[in-house]
Amino acid sequence: MKKFFLYDPNLLIYGFIMVFFASFGQTFYIALFNEDIRNFYKITDGEFGLVYAIATLVSSFLFINFAKLIDKIDLRFYSIGVVFGLAVACIGFYFIFDNVFHLFLILFLLRFFGQGAMTHAGSTSMARYFLIDRGKAISVATLGGMLGIMFLPKIVVNLDAYFNFKTLWFLTTLTLLILIPIVYFILYNQKNRDIGLKKNIDNEKTHKSWTITEILKDRVFFIYFPLAASFPFIGTGLMFHQIYIFNAKGWTIEMLGNGYIYFGFFSILGLLIGGPLIDKINTKKAIPFVLLPLLVCITVLLFFDNYWSFVVYMSLFGFNLGLSAPFMGSLWAEIYGVKSIGTAKALLHAVGVFASALSPVVFGYIIDWGYGISIIFLISFIMIVVSSFLPIIYKT
Repeated sequence: MKKFFLYDPNLLIYGFIMVFFASFGQTFYIALFNEDIRNFYKITDGEFGLVYAIATLVSSFLFINFAKLIDKIDLRFYSIGVVFGLAVACIGFYFIFDNVFHLFLILFLLRFFGQGAMTHAGSTSMARYFLIDRGKAISVATLGGMLGIMFLPKIVVNLDAYFNFKTLWFLTTLTLLILIPIVYFILYNQKNRDIGLKKNIDNEKTHKSWTITEILKDRVFFIYFPLAASFPFIGTGLMFHQIYIFNAKGWTIEMLGNGYIYFGFFSILGLLIGGPLIDKINTKKAIPFVLLPLLVCITVLLFFDNYWSFVVYMSLFGFNLGLSAPFMGSLWAEIYGVKSIGTAKALLHAVGVFASALSPVVFGYIIDWGYGISIIFLISFIMIVVSSFLPIIYKT
């Protein structure tokens, strides 16, 4: 383990902080301001979900071509550009005005640069440059996101007592601007890192450069992409409408902040198990079982209302997020090689973002129409079962 951390500590720090600060464009962070935003614009859960979905869908389509740049340009310049882009998105909520298109533009930029580009940069760099301990490296980057989920909601809830939501987004912007010179300094030796990577690419599979068109023609892609889409769809929907879920189950808002502590702790546990495990086993054989914790999670959500069911729900939710991150990250590097990992993950990321765009509006209108948690459970259950059985039936 010591050898792993000493191999390229700067890059590990880079991956960690990129994914951590990408939290500002993630659903869980935006959802903390759900009520404030809806009250400002006087819109319902379903209407907000629809705007959010359209913004996320547009960002996912445009992101596919943008994300390929990480395979072609210096990582320092790519990273600085996407951090600045997220800062521009965050300041939009400080200068917010009553126009739904303005809301759409802010959400588009948050999703494009936060959930999209910054997360992609952190995780892709781990998969590309750590050829031996790829699972561990992806886990380190993902740990940044887990700690963001674990601590940022608690921080926001506490600061909300002193500042309005506009000021909180202004502070978010300042944090990102401070991050820019830090990222540049951490990646000062990026040219040497790229030279070392070229020397390590020595097998025929890795030498092949896959285009998006070739990947879309590959049968293997369609076997595994439902698994890649299921957790973003279900997880985003549950997080986006977390206020409704907590109210429906009789859980207090104060429990929400504590719930993310459980979520974060068990997501880290999932990372600690998943990262080292993925370096020792065949990813494609193990991947069909990666959503089992989520299946138990939504079952608990449907049938139980007490405090301990809340703890189990948040814990399993987080555990599955942590466990699946290194599995999904390693899967695409294993199938398409490190030379094309940026292109492959850009496409898969777009699939995930597309899925995460649909669930807020789907779950939102399910809530507006009065069906609630039971139908949300049914949709989620079908997705998990179908996507898990595809790799078993169609072995690659």
